[in-house]
Amino acid sequence: MESSRKKKTIFIKETINSAYFDNVDGKWHVKAMNVEKNVAEYYVARILVVATGENSEGFVPIIEGLDDFGGMIMHSSDYGNGKSFEEKEVLVVGCGNSGMEIAYDLSNWGARTSIIVHKPVHVLTKKMVHIGMLLLKYIPCDTVDKMMIMLSKLTYGDLSIFGINSPNKGPFYLKNASGRSPVIDVGTVDKIKEGKIKVLPSIKKIKKSYVEFTDGKRKRFDALIFATGYKSTVMKWLKDDGVLFNENGMPKKRSPYHWKGEKGIYCVGFASAGLFGISSDAKNIAEDIDRILMHI
Repeated sequence: MESSRKKKTIFIKETINSAYFDNVDGKWHVKAMNVEKNVAEYYVARILVVATGENSEGFVPIIEGLDDFGGMIMHSSDYGNGKSFEEKEVLVVGCGNSGMEIAYDLSNWGARTSIIVHKPVHVLTKKMVHIGMLLLKYIPCDTVDKMMIMLSKLTYGDLSIFGINSPNKGPFYLKNASGRSPVIDVGTVDKIKEGKIKVLPSIKKIKKSYVEFTDGKRKRFDALIFATGYKSTVMKWLKDDGVLFNENGMPKKRSPYHWKGEKGIYCVGFASAGLFGISSDAKNIAEDIDRILMHI
């Protein structure tokens, strides 16, 4: 029998200022700012689902001397195109998909481009990823990973001579285990092989416009673009939780038990497992909330 309970969903352009659990009335109290009307609004609910995800704000690592850097500093989330960087020395920090694509675009616009590759990464073509996803429906992940690694070597050769090393674990294993995606090459590898994009090691420190690397070398740059990922901003507005999230705004419990806390709080998109993880979280939360509502 279907419940006669009326369910209402409201979609409003808002930013969250605070949310806390009131032990007196046993409900969550949320204060938000209506962006369109520029007025504060308040909500009270028995259940709170935190769906802001783990990638809410661009992350820039702490580096000695960064605050005194003499050039431009930008996070990849603010990058449009490389037109304004023509003929400039630009360092891209981070070798994931965003970093590799930005480096490629910068080079196309005539920037003297360098990229930091500080940890091993798998490099695949878009077609390889598509084939791998199809094979995973019928073949074990370990077998698919071995095939993808072989195809990558046949396509690109030994990339370690250019400063790009491969992880010990396979690309799809890493994707499922940590949400870390392989790099889908858009042409960056060819530019690296041609010397149009320089691969550099990790940064040791910065002094004015010069960057010193862990190999002892230093180089002057006009701009630093950080493709270093994102971080959770939950603890900026969620007050007195102490149950579901740690001080970094990530779940205290490990997957697959991370999505549910006490006092009616849930989280979705914090499993570091990509779209599959988000889908799984959403399904678990919906089913759990439905069980609660059926007993009211």
